[in-house]
Amino acid sequence: MAKKNPDDDRKIVADNRKARFAFAIEDTFEAGIVLTGSEVKSLRNGRSTIAESYAQAKDGEIFLINANIPEYTQANRFGHEPKRIRKLLVHKTQVRKLSAAIQREGMTLIPLKLYFTPRGIAKLEIGIAKGKKLHDKRETEKQRDWARDKARIMRAKG
Repeated sequence: MAKKNPDDDRKIVADNRKARFAFAIEDTFEAGIVLTGSEVKSLRNGRSTIAESYAQAKDGEIFLINANIPEYTQANRFGHEPKRIRKLLVHKTQVRKLSAAIQREGMTLIPLKLYFTPRGIAKLEIGIAKGKKLHDKRETEKQRDWARDKARIMRAKG
């Protein structure tokens, strides 16, 4: 029997496609996210962006900064601030490891995907990343173009 891919059951709300181009991602992990009711409703509508956001370690906790979850229009006075700082739920050992990597090695925490699990819980996939230089980005683009051209040639040959 074939193994089931865990990504199949996820409902992806936001995907940071630019992050894989601009950063060399060393490791990824999953974190919970603290949300209010109107934020969850807005996420279920599929309207959020994490492209310009990042995570930061502060006082033994990790926070998501600059993620945009727009206001839910039906939530009258109980709405939320779209770009507020949100706390991420991560084990203490992971927090220590991540904060050490950020301070020592000059890494950053970049959100890669925001999704709902099959149980309906909002999760955030975060990558520990190092910024790419311009020549690294060019090399990535060359490899992607060559893979596309190679696939095109193979299709033409049959």
